[in-house]
Amino acid sequence: MDLEIAKEMWVAVFNAPFSNTRSVAELVIAEIIFLFRGIAEKNTAAHNGGWLKSAVNSYEVRGKNLWIVGYGHIGTQLWILAEDLGMNVYYYDIEKKLSLGNVKSKKTFKELLSVSDVVSFHVPETKDTRNMLNKTTLSHMKEGSYLVNASRGTVVEIDDLVTYLESGHILWAAIDVFPAEPKGKGEEFISPLRAFENVILTPHIGWSTLEAQENIGLEVSHKIVTFSDNGSTIWAVNYPEVSLPTFEWVTRIIHLHQNVPGVLNKINEAFAKNEINISAQYLQTNDKIWYMVMDVETDEVTTILKELNEIPGTIRARVLY
Repeated sequence: MDLEIAKEMWVAVFNAPFSNTRSVAELVIAEIIFLFRGIAEKNTAAHNGGWLKSAVNSYEVRGKNLWIVGYGHIGTQLWILAEDLGMNVYYYDIEKKLSLGNVKSKKTFKELLSVSDVVSFHVPETKDTRNMLNKTTLSHMKEGSYLVNASRGTVVEIDDLVTYLESGHILWAAIDVFPAEPKGKGEEFISPLRAFENVILTPHIGWSTLEAQENIGLEVSHKIVTFSDNGSTIWAVNYPEVSLPTFEWVTRIIHLHQNVPGVLNKINEAFAKNEINISAQYLQTNDKIWYMVMDVETDEVTTILKELNEIPGTIRARVLY
């Protein structure tokens, strides 16, 4: 989807970042249990007629150290599940967060690498998280530890992970996201991780549950209706975010314009010339556009709306009644 074209056509695009948090957390906790019990290898062997009935490299998760990188909505959900299983949970986040329950925070990224039994990533894709786990940081991980990545495919340097899997330094891994993924069911999934029986590979399905899909539909629909009827743009991915109160006994006018000098002054001049009182004004910007909302005391908006749309730099103005 071209977000810029959508923005210029007055089409707000919303996402639903909270609707799938439980689904992702449940997949991760399931994978952690599978990793500690060596399920992937035993499952493959059974399918091939083998019978790996052994306790070697098979452990309970109770009492083990889980390090969550990124203590956001998914990270906190994962903490709840892991702590209920008796795990010792730690987290690292670049933002100051309130620690919940018995979870403990650490100030530096590498502080817990050497003592964590399993590390799970839950971070966005940014320049700082790209290849966050590479040959240098992998070398600091506890020998025989486990890795889970269900965040972004660029977080883990796959070739470096392969090296540490081959050496046995990383005992098991579960990967749900990849730097390059098939665009459809007919395209082959290519990855050097396919060669490892001690790696659980899932096709980017952390969010793929019927419950999450239902929640996403409800959440996005609510945001679109709120944008249409109220003007709020919370969780719009191509608009500045504005959370607006309900409006009564006033007319709400929304003006979207390019981030260039002088537009705000011309908007206020238009209202002053038409002797329209502005009872409230809300403004938020990003690097390219201004999103301006005005509650005005008038029912006659034909003239002012025409003038607002003629101001140079205007993308579009609209009225909410």
